[in-house]
This record gives sequence, C-alpha cells and structure tokens, in this order.
Amino acid sequence: MTILTFTLIMILGAFLAGFIGSLSGLGGGIIIIPLLTILLGVDIHYAIGAALVSVIATSSGSAAAYVKEGITNMRMGIFLEIATTIGAVCGALLSTVAPTSFIAVLFGLTLIFSAINSLRKKEEHIVLESSPLAKKLKLDGTYPAHDGEVIKYGTKNVIGGFSMMGVAGMMSGLLGIGSGAFKVIAMDNIMRVPFKVSTTTSNFMMGVTAMASSVIYIQKGYIEPGICMPVVIGVLFGAMAGAKILVKTNPKKLRVFFACLIFVLAVNMIYNGLNGKI
Repeated sequence: MTILTFTLIMILGAFLAGFIGSLSGLGGGIIIIPLLTILLGVDIHYAIGAALVSVIATSSGSAAAYVKEGITNMRMGIFLEIATTIGAVCGALLSTVAPTSFIAVLFGLTLIFSAINSLRKKEEHIVLESSPLAKKLKLDGTYPAHDGEVIKYGTKNVIGGFSMMGVAGMMSGLLGIGSGAFKVIAMDNIMRVPFKVSTTTSNFMMGVTAMASSVIYIQKGYIEPGICMPVVIGVLFGAMAGAKILVKTNPKKLRVFFACLIFVLAVNMIYNGLNGKI
C-alpha cells in the first residue's frame, strides 16, 4: 500500500468516525482506534496518540460554542479537571507499559459500556440546594432554557464526582478516548448536575484531559504527524457533517443503530485482543 493510498483511507475512515461519533454522541476516537488497529494494522499506541489529537481538535471547536451560549459551568470544569488531568497522566504512563492485548480488551469493554450508556434515558433533574462543600467551592450555576428562561441549579457529592473524574481521566489517557460517558456519570448521576450542563462541561474538559495524556505520548514518540494529520482533518469534517444531519433526523433511532455498530466493533476488539492479534 502506497503512502497516498494509506492517507486517503485514513481521511475517509476518520470522516466516517467523526460522522458516526457525532450522531451517536460518543466521539470519533471510539471509532478511529478500531479502524486504525484492525483495518489498517497500525500499532495501538500510535492509534491512541492519533485519537487523542483528534479529541483535542473536536473538543476545542464545540466547547467554545457551548461556553459562548452560557451552558458550560467553567468553574466546575476547571475544578474537576484537576482529577482528570492527574488520572490522564497516570493512564498514559500505564498505557506505555501495559500489553497491547490488555489495552484492546479494556477498550472493547469500554466501548460496550459507552454504547449502552448512550441508549440510557436521559432525565433532567434540578438540585436546588447545593451541599456545603459545593457552596464553599461555588460550583452552582445557571443555564439558559429553550424559551430564554435562566434556570438555577446546585450540586451534590463533590468528593464522589471528583473521584469518578479521576477514573475518567485514567481511561482517557489509557485508551485515547474522551471518556465522556464516565464524565457525564460523575456529574449527572453522582453530583446531580443537569444533563445539559454535564454534557457541555464534559465536552469542555475533554480537550484538556487529552492534552495532558498526549504530552506522555509525544515523549514516547507515539504522536506520528503522518497519522494524526489525516485523522484530525477527517474527524473534524465528519463531526461537522454529522451535526448538520442530527438536526434533521430522529436521534433516538440513529443512536440505536450506531450503538449496535459500536457493539460489533467492541466484540471485534476484544476477540483480537484475546487472540493476541493487536
């Protein structure tokens, strides 16, 4: 296979990854790693490095829009980023010494968890009274509703959410994904933050978490420009195309279809990992 053919396949594959990731709400990294490792035979460490760079690019673009709209809780995001950054660095260091088969199996299991979580019914809940620690850290906030009304909310279980964020950061550094599913669980289920705020704040945090992990991958030589550049270009355009289509289609049906597709990819990754093919 020539370099030109390899690059074109990566751009097309990354476009599809960004497209599917945008429609499913799981991000392009979850698709790009199986594509590079299983289809193109790229070493999983280089695939994770490319996925991290794509997470930085896509998160930076969408996060800016959410911050401008006033939905993202910046103070909460920066506070929780302490845990995710520490976890991301630990995960990245662990990834450089862990067997590739172990990473492949863990990645597959995480894919299954993320796919199931994307199908979970999202219920909006508003906590009016924050916990004492949340008040001390000023983690409560407001966000605009569709009708222009400003909704106030509080938060609970700061320590539990902070700890879960450390796990989310470790998974991000170890597997090269945004680990949005774990971050939303930390804020949505544990800290009782409104779903709209938890998803946008999670998106804001993803880029910083991926940046912390990518520093370790750069030092180890796993960030390869020849792989990262076509991946970033493809994922960005794919995510933009997916966002436009998502507005005009039924997102529930799309998520079911792509969750099934991701489940198949997950089983494939686990199978190849157990058989030492990755």
